[in-house]
Amino acid sequence: MPVSGEFTAYVEELFAPLGRVKVRRMFGGAGIFAPLADGDVMFGLIAREQIYLKVDAINRPDFDAEGLEPFMYGREGKPPIEMSYCAMPERLYDDPDELVVWARKALDAAMRGYVKKPKKPRKLAKPAKRKRPARG
Repeated sequence: MPVSGEFTAYVEELFAPLGRVKVRRMFGGAGIFAPLADGDVMFGLIAREQIYLKVDAINRPDFDAEGLEPFMYGREGKPPIEMSYCAMPERLYDDPDELVVWARKALDAAMRGYVKKPKKPRKLAKPAKRKRPARG
């Protein structure tokens, strides 16, 4: 089920204390992005109108201590894959100060894993092949 425009606006407002964030629709859900000078970094995702925050080895213990489940992605006929995002604690929806703390940790995790993609070299037109004169 796609993320509603209403929920997208709510998420942008929810994360406003963190700074300007962008919510982009993708794969039936949406990504929550923070702008960088050289592109955007995704630190959260939305699936089924539930927010998941980026985790890594450093901030995962916070989520484990809360008993929060990781986001699982699955396709029909294939086993589900655990993604590096965990459900955001419910209480954060009503606590903007603590939300910013958790969101910053998620953003830090995203930054630790962020690798700027190198620009692809431009393809140059191949020179036309010259026909060799026939030897006679």
